[in-house]
Amino acid sequence: MLPLRWRERDPPPMGVLDAVFRRVAAVVPFVVLVALTSLTLTPPAGADPAMWRAEWPQTDFSRHTVPFGEIRSGGPPKDGIPSIDRPAFKPVGEIADLGPKEPVITLVVGGEARAYPLRILTWHEIANDVIAGVPVAVTYCPLCNAAIAFDRRIDGRTLEFGTTGKLRNSDLVMYDRTTESWWQQYTGTGLIGAHAGRTLAMLPTRVESFERFARRYPTGQVLVPDNPGFRPYGVNPYTGYDTARRPFLYSGKFPDGIAPMAYVVAVEDEAWALDLLRIKGRIEAGDLVLEWEPGQNSTLDRPMIADGRDIGNVIVRRRAGATLADTTFHVTFAFVFHAFRPDGRLHTE
Repeated sequence: MLPLRWRERDPPPMGVLDAVFRRVAAVVPFVVLVALTSLTLTPPAGADPAMWRAEWPQTDFSRHTVPFGEIRSGGPPKDGIPSIDRPAFKPVGEIADLGPKEPVITLVVGGEARAYPLRILTWHEIANDVIAGVPVAVTYCPLCNAAIAFDRRIDGRTLEFGTTGKLRNSDLVMYDRTTESWWQQYTGTGLIGAHAGRTLAMLPTRVESFERFARRYPTGQVLVPDNPGFRPYGVNPYTGYDTARRPFLYSGKFPDGIAPMAYVVAVEDEAWALDLLRIKGRIEAGDLVLEWEPGQNSTLDRPMIADGRDIGNVIVRRRAGATLADTTFHVTFAFVFHAFRPDGRLHTE
């Protein structure tokens, strides 16, 4: 769907189907795209690493933690969705093109606050960055609405991440450019290669409206495109996805008692329906405190993200004595939580 790594390489050769996929994805509603790609891009049953080795000569396919058949093509090739490897930022006060309720991923490390707008990460999925001396990967998988930040260090080595073009449970499969190991974005675990079985450390983030970020961090920095014309930033190429009946490129089981595309707030092995949290406003469970407030556009609803319906802002914190501290959580879809936490508990009432 996206033909080159940002600022770093020329477009790789593409097949006709991928070229159609990339062109169609930018101009038609997602429900139409699903119908088209279900006819053309569904991979054969029983994925075979022999078909992958030409594109992945450095990957050790003898080491893997999941069956190869669970991994399928998402359409683009390796690095076809280009990671951001030299991110550029501007102060909050200089940002003029973000709607006040547009969603950003907020990451705070060592007192430095940065916002990564989903209008940008929808088109790139991974930003390799360094904040307060800490190498991080800020990631977003639109098909799972999973916004997750990781510490990029493993055994004292700093990894740089890119996109494989593959999916597992409809979720982004990343790779590191040191060993070309494949990693599951939703869990941060190595699936294939030298780092199979390893887990990246997740960092607490919030997905919140830009105006909330600006209010909390008036001196914060905001990711901006290096080349604003490189992609139609602000456009949602997945129009209607979060109101679709079923997910894209997913053949697993669905949870009982809730629509597969319903939003949920997931914390490890437990999740709460977003509709439930919206009604209650605040939920306390053990040392967890979940809160919802209105005022954030859906990234995956209308053709323009700034016009998306209000799905609200979610905060999840843990009690630490008399204080509350941000913790890692996901606002994702019910099918995603069920796919990765099949024995988890999902609260709907």
